[in-house]
Amino acid sequence: MVKYVIRRFLELLLALFLIATATFFLTAAAPGDPLIARTMSLPEASREALYAKYGLDKPLMERYVITMKGMLHGDFGESVVYEGQTLQDILRDKLPVSARLGLQALLLGVIVGLLLGILAAIKRETWIDRVVVVFAVLLMSVPELVLGLMFQKFFAGTLKWFPVIGWPSGDQLWLGGWKYTVLPTLSCALLHIATYSRLMKTSILDVMDQDYILTARSKGLSEPRIVWSHILRNSFIPIVTRLPVSVATCITGSFIIEKIFSIPGIAAYYIEAVSANDLSIVLGETVFIAALFIAVVFLTDILYTVVDPRIRIQGGKR
Repeated sequence: MVKYVIRRFLELLLALFLIATATFFLTAAAPGDPLIARTMSLPEASREALYAKYGLDKPLMERYVITMKGMLHGDFGESVVYEGQTLQDILRDKLPVSARLGLQALLLGVIVGLLLGILAAIKRETWIDRVVVVFAVLLMSVPELVLGLMFQKFFAGTLKWFPVIGWPSGDQLWLGGWKYTVLPTLSCALLHIATYSRLMKTSILDVMDQDYILTARSKGLSEPRIVWSHILRNSFIPIVTRLPVSVATCITGSFIIEKIFSIPGIAAYYIEAVSANDLSIVLGETVFIAALFIAVVFLTDILYTVVDPRIRIQGGKR
């Protein structure tokens, strides 16, 4: 077990390094000059000083070595587009916004999705099961972009029940301004509902076909006890291992939804940084998001062996 954990940890560190390297060279190869807009009207000496400040006057490989050394200390440099801004500043200001949107969508999506999945499994081969399946397939087939624009036009534009754009800030960042969060949250939650309803139904049906369920029924156990003690408890194993990935996704936000509703989160800022060729911020956010998902993958691997006692890791192999 210990050897497996160490090996997986080293593999994931290597993956993070490769992601950072690939991102650096891809952003460096992108066409355009991130400083051109700021230096057009400056004299030559000032222009050279500005390029030297951001290290853009150095050869590519020298910049790469400097960037990698800084990354080891969590320093990705100053934003080229927004002077004085660093990755830490952006995460401090933008990450809570994306986190609230994601957490609200995750809670709503997981709870509703699990309830629909349980209902569909218990009422399988009935009209309830068919409605849930069609509903889930429909939600997974329609992109978030389409759902967000539909909600925005109908509920905000036509009915005027909610604001078209915006997001709570200041003292209302976490617990206020609910009218601004309804449509974005619902737009993000629908995919979670579809995913978890299908996953829960499949997991329950798989457990219901196991021999130990037939044994429990033959012993005369009541159906509610069988469902609660045997079916549901074992059906949640795939759910538990799936949740960390969803949590990581919700923390980093939804790129499309944040852009549609003008939500000042980390995902929307990432799109702006890519468009403006803001090299240090693009690299920093990419590494941050990659590190978050890599940590989740590592946690999921360990968690799976904990929640399912049938799985053991021996000799570094699962």
